[in-house]
Amino acid sequence: MNTLTPSLEDYLEAIFVTSLTEKVARVKDIAKFLKVKTPSVIEALKTLSDKGLVVHEKYGYIELTKEGIKKAKEIYDKHKALSKFFHKILGVDSDTAVRDACQIEHHISKKTMNKLIKLIKFIETCPKEDFPWISRFHYFVKTGKHPEHKEK
Repeated sequence: MNTLTPSLEDYLEAIFVTSLTEKVARVKDIAKFLKVKTPSVIEALKTLSDKGLVVHEKYGYIELTKEGIKKAKEIYDKHKALSKFFHKILGVDSDTAVRDACQIEHHISKKTMNKLIKLIKFIETCPKEDFPWISRFHYFVKTGKHPEHKEK
């Protein structure tokens, strides 16, 4: 399978996310999700079908193939991890975090993504008292000043 364009990755992810919340994915659902016109969805589905990632018969439901599910889940997991990093750790508002994650998920290397996932997991699994720098960082972002540091 050839590599996918960012646009095709978005379609694949949209099908995956839609099928998580709906019983089936339909062309109109994907068009609404991505805010595109129906002919664009149909064209993307043809390409994804040619690549063996989806099964779609005219006027029928859209199904991801086994390979399609694997690729879509990979894209979706990157999106979730990036969104979480931007929102929870950097303190970016949720809407911006989601938009930025959608842009970056297509271009970030696997090596960098794996390191970022490990950083997130490391921070989430450490006791809060081990990471006072996060709250100090958020204070700095908000005020532009370092908080007072108290020696023990």
